[in-house]
Amino acid sequence: MPNSAAISHAGAIVTGHSAAARRESALPRRLLIGSALTVVGIFIVAPVALIFYSALQNGIGAYWTNLITRPATLNAIKLTLIVTPVAVILNTLFGIAAAWLIARFRFAGRTVLTTLIDLPFSVSPVVVGLMLMLLFGRLGYLGPWLQKMDWHIVFALPGIIMATTFVTLPFVARELIPVMEALGNEEETAAISLGANAWQMFWRVTLPSIKWGLLYGVILCNARAMGEFGAVYVVSGRIENQTTTMPLQVQKLLEQGYDSDAFALASLLTLLALVTLALKVWLERKTQRQLLAAATQEFTVGSNS
Repeated sequence: MPNSAAISHAGAIVTGHSAAARRESALPRRLLIGSALTVVGIFIVAPVALIFYSALQNGIGAYWTNLITRPATLNAIKLTLIVTPVAVILNTLFGIAAAWLIARFRFAGRTVLTTLIDLPFSVSPVVVGLMLMLLFGRLGYLGPWLQKMDWHIVFALPGIIMATTFVTLPFVARELIPVMEALGNEEETAAISLGANAWQMFWRVTLPSIKWGLLYGVILCNARAMGEFGAVYVVSGRIENQTTTMPLQVQKLLEQGYDSDAFALASLLTLLALVTLALKVWLERKTQRQLLAAATQEFTVGSNS
């Protein structure tokens, strides 16, 4: 009986210490959560809310009028909707090829190639624009030859596409490389051994396995391409109705004093970003559910065997 009382007393002491530890650990956790929410609220939520408030403060009718009555704004929207898909398609093709090469083969220069893919992350977009100007500008290395051929790269659509593609280059490749390395090449080898050619193997084996990682990279690439400013600012020349994208048009409208028009266009760009974010969150949750289902299935099969 004394032993039982001692054990009960010891248990109560341990329980008391555990409760005190939980209370002590709860305070730093709440402080960190509160600090994070404060930072997010000040630097993200408040500016986004202010953009929509400024755009809609005169009503939906005025908001719609600000978007569609200015030809330069409509041309900026049109140009962005042309440049972004082209850059995304080019980066998707490059990302799949680069990820397949890096994940499936070992060759001299593999590390260098991986580093070069990450180069746009470390180089300022303005520097990218200056680089394109030095290559394709009127006084650049290829400028005289391009003038003879009557080809226009900078201050034209091709230069904007090249700048946007370069800046968004790593997103698809960087999402696919770890996915393909984790999957391995056993299924692809089995498909080849059963008589499938390279295209059949890619469409029926590789692509279904990497589709969610590919879609995730495409979503990130699309979001970055829509909002690109620095590199496009340099190579576009900001020619009204010709080479002004949505971010550049927002700045131009603010400089000209058309604040309502600028906020309306900025809100449209923000809305596209929020849609992209929603797709990203949905894709992350779907991927997590699929991984959990696959792990559960493997555990069930292992237990039954």
